[in-house]
Amino acid sequence: MLSPLLLSIDQGTTSSRAAIHDLAGHRLLSRSVPLESHYPANGWVEQSAEAIWHSQLQALLQLEQALSPEQRRAVAACGITNQRETTVLWRRGSGEPLAPAIVWQDGRTAALCEEWKRAGLEPLLRARTGLLVDPYFSASKIAWLLREVPAVAAAAADGQLCFGTVDSWLLQKLSAGARHATECSNASRTLLMDLEKLCWDPDLSAALGVPPSALPELLPSCGAFGTIADGLPFAGVPITAMLGDQQAATLGQGCLAAGEGKCTYGTGAFLVINTGATIHRSSAGLLSTVGWSDAAGRPTYCLEGSLFNAGTAIQWLRDGLGLIERSDQVNELAARCDSSGGVMLVPAFTGWGTPHWDPTARGLLIGLTRDSGPAQIARAALEGIALAVATLVELAEEARGQPLLELAADGGAAAADLLLQAQADATGLPVLRRADLESTSRGVALLAGVQAGVLPDLSSWSGLVDEPAPQRFSPRIDGPSRQRWRARWRSAVERSLHWHAQTASVGAAEST
Repeated sequence: MLSPLLLSIDQGTTSSRAAIHDLAGHRLLSRSVPLESHYPANGWVEQSAEAIWHSQLQALLQLEQALSPEQRRAVAACGITNQRETTVLWRRGSGEPLAPAIVWQDGRTAALCEEWKRAGLEPLLRARTGLLVDPYFSASKIAWLLREVPAVAAAAADGQLCFGTVDSWLLQKLSAGARHATECSNASRTLLMDLEKLCWDPDLSAALGVPPSALPELLPSCGAFGTIADGLPFAGVPITAMLGDQQAATLGQGCLAAGEGKCTYGTGAFLVINTGATIHRSSAGLLSTVGWSDAAGRPTYCLEGSLFNAGTAIQWLRDGLGLIERSDQVNELAARCDSSGGVMLVPAFTGWGTPHWDPTARGLLIGLTRDSGPAQIARAALEGIALAVATLVELAEEARGQPLLELAADGGAAAADLLLQAQADATGLPVLRRADLESTSRGVALLAGVQAGVLPDLSSWSGLVDEPAPQRFSPRIDGPSRQRWRARWRSAVERSLHWHAQTASVGAAEST
C-alpha cells in the first residue's frame, strides 16, 4: 500500500488550485483552473462567489481523476489555504451568495474607513488587532455591503447573514453547509479579532456595525474542520487545517524560527517575518498578524508588509499593453536591455499598502525618453516590484531591531530571474528560490498532515535530502549605488500617492 498522501486546496486571486503531496513534502500532482476578477468601477475588484467555488470544484475533480485508485485511497487529510481578506456574504441555510465577493485589493470602502478614523476608532483597532484602518481588511467590506445591498441588510435583520473569508466559503461548500467556521490566521485579517486573546472582539463588532451572529466559529489553524461531503471530489477526506495563503507560504518555506522570513510574489507581494510567540508592533505601517496556531490554540505571530500589486504589473504588460503573450515571457523581454534607462514603474494600480496605506494611490510610469521601449518598461516593472519589497524589508528590520540575513522567495512571479536579481540588488540581501515555487500549497499540506497524525511535526519537511539546493541571487551593486537607486524610487512613489483623490477633484471641478 502507498504511504498516506495529503491534499491541499489553494484558492488564489487569479486561479484555483488543488495538489497532492507525499509525506516527504513533494508535490506529486496538481491542477489549476483560472479565476476571473471584475472591475466595475475605479478601484473596485470583485469576483463571483459561485465562480470561486466552481473553479475550485473543477480543479479538485481534475486532480481526483488524475489519481490512480490506490493514490485516491491513500489521501489522508486535506488543508485549505486561500486569498485573505476577500469578503463573501451568504444566506444561512441556503448558502446563497448575497452579493459579489469583494476582493482584498478592492478600495471602494476608502470613504467609510475615513469615517472610522474621524470617529477616533483607529487607536482602538490598532491596539486590539495589530492592523490599520484600511479598505484592505474585511470589516469595512462587510459594513459597506450592509449599507449598500438591501438583501444583505435584510439577511442581517433576520439573523440569516453569514460572513466568511474565502476559507469559510469553501468550507461551507465542501461540507455541504454543515460548517460555518474559520481559523485565527484568516480571522486576524478582518479587523474584528483580538490579536492577543484570539477571539472575536464584541467591542469591535459593535463599533464597526458588524453583527456578531454573522461571524463564523473561530478555531485554531489545525483541528477537526469537518469532512468533504458525499458527491464531491475526495468525498470523506477529513479537513484538518486551514490557513491564509501568506501564512501557509511562510510555513512552506520552512520559516519556523523567529527572525526567518519570506516574500511571496503572486498577485501582490507579501513579506512575512516569523516573530515567534511575541507580537511585534510597528509604527511604520507593518502589520502584526497571526502566522498559525497549533491544535491547542497556541499562536505563532508574524510581522507582515503588504504590496497590493506585483504579478498584476506583469499581467498589465501582457493584457493592458500587449508587450508579451504569456506572463513567463517577461524575463526574456526585460533581458533585451542592460538597464531600464531610468524608467520606473510604480505598481499602485489599486492603491498602496505598506507603508503608505493609501487607497487613492495609482500606478505611475515615469522617466520615459525616446529611447524607452518595451524592454525598458518590462525591466522597470520587475524593478518596481523589487524596490517596493525592499522598503518592506527595511521597515521589518527596523521594527525587529535586527537585520535579515537572507530572503526566501516564492510565488509565480518569482520565476523571473531578473526580478530576484533586482530584489537582491535593492535589499543587499541574498535571495533564495526553491525549485518548487508553490510554497503556499506545501505549507497547508504540512499543517494538515501534522494534525492528521501522519507527520510528526512542522519541521518534517525542512532540509529534504533529495531536494535541489535553492538558487541563490547575490547583490551585484554597491551600497552608494543602491542608495541613489532607492532615493529615485521614493521620489517616484511620492508622485503616485493621493492620485485618485486629485483626479476626482479635478473631474468634479470640470463638471461644474
